[in-house]
Amino acid sequence: MSTTQTSLTSSDAAPPTKPLRAIPGSYGFPFFSPIRDRLQYYYSQGRDNFFKTRVDQYKSTVFRTNMPPGPFMAKDPRVVCLLDAQSFQVLFDVSKVEKRDLFTGTYMPPTALTGGYRVCAYLDPSEPKHAMNKKLLFSLLHDRQPHFLPEFHDTFSKLFDGLDAAVAGEAKKADFNALNDVSSFEFCCRAYFGVDPASTSLGADGPKKVSKWLLFNLHPLMVLGLPKIVEEIFLHTFHLPPFLVKSDYKKIYDFFYSAAAKTLDRAESFGLDREEACHNLLFATCFNSYGGFKVFFPDIFQWLARAGEPLHKRLREEIRSVVKAEGGDGSITITALEKMELTKSVVYEALRIEPPVMFQYGRAKKDFVLESHDSSFEVKEGEMLFGFQPFATKDPKVFKDPETFVADRFVGEEGARLLRYVYWSNGRETDVPAEGNKQCPGKDFVVMVGRLLVAEFFMRYDSFEAEVGTVLLGAQVTITKLSRATG
Repeated sequence: MSTTQTSLTSSDAAPPTKPLRAIPGSYGFPFFSPIRDRLQYYYSQGRDNFFKTRVDQYKSTVFRTNMPPGPFMAKDPRVVCLLDAQSFQVLFDVSKVEKRDLFTGTYMPPTALTGGYRVCAYLDPSEPKHAMNKKLLFSLLHDRQPHFLPEFHDTFSKLFDGLDAAVAGEAKKADFNALNDVSSFEFCCRAYFGVDPASTSLGADGPKKVSKWLLFNLHPLMVLGLPKIVEEIFLHTFHLPPFLVKSDYKKIYDFFYSAAAKTLDRAESFGLDREEACHNLLFATCFNSYGGFKVFFPDIFQWLARAGEPLHKRLREEIRSVVKAEGGDGSITITALEKMELTKSVVYEALRIEPPVMFQYGRAKKDFVLESHDSSFEVKEGEMLFGFQPFATKDPKVFKDPETFVADRFVGEEGARLLRYVYWSNGRETDVPAEGNKQCPGKDFVVMVGRLLVAEFFMRYDSFEAEVGTVLLGAQVTITKLSRATG
């Protein structure tokens, strides 16, 4: 039985009219107030407390504030902040909000980082090239689907071998994140294009080059632990010069231009320029997929480590019994994955409690009324709406014990109903990605691969122990003990 509950009912699809309230909060003084808010967000208050103090101050989950990075880098830092599961959903409604150039928020990285092109992530669905690029990604995912499971097994078996060797070695521990960076990049390239990047001119440095490029895209959102004045000047006030990563990006691009040749042929048949399509495929693979797995996979293991042996026992029993019942050679199949209810729930819960994408933005296309759980607010055309996802997906009016990792939260009928409040993919988990919306085209692929990681691990191991810390964008997991499967 699921241990979750919700205070919302099936009538939420047509909620009653709620009291109209002016949106609380203030943007303060131009230039100075955004800098003050940025310093509070990164340093004096911290990210989560920045939002919590304002919720408490305004007695509202909807309010006005400034979002980093602020002056010089952002055209306009002013946002209407949405922090509950009800109001957050307006960010998926492309009839009400525009998504043009808002993928990273109130700032946009220089297009020099993407070959001079605005790639699909920064396009609004109203722009013709959005549908063309998304169609290309859908076709790639469809055609390569038969390769996903075997490529994952081969690639991550090497990761597990690395864990075994490190834990058995002198250090007696293994850096999961470091091994995951290598395996995730290799898997993405092999799964999508059938090419091992380490066997090409890109060599073994691919993950490092991509990580450097990711830093140049995301540094306005990061704190690296450097002296505050250094970070404020070089990370949060001005863009790092793209020429510093130009040669690395060129090597990555050349790899994709060769590895994705067949997909680029198809892109031209769709009416896309071959060069532009290559930059889009590079971005989708390196930013969306690899960048996501860099965060998502350690987060899964973080929560598995915290849960300990009782959950590990339940998972290994479910996974092994389902695989055995499927017959065959003992390998994991799509059919088997679909039957692993607890495994699926664990992955959904990881996506809920620690979503790999934390921010969503949209600019109001028109005047409309926005609703939270208990109030209505008038939004004016042109206003920027910002949703902080970890608050929306830990909404106490939707989820019982929202701050607690509940492994079986999404098991059963009640658990299935709660999936509509899992938003990691720029849409509800119950929604379907389409050319006309901004939901991640690889939504189902990501969930499937997350399940596959858990299933492959517990086919090989009975349990594990780990030390858990934090890094720039997620969890740092250091494996300290591995118990190999005994039967």
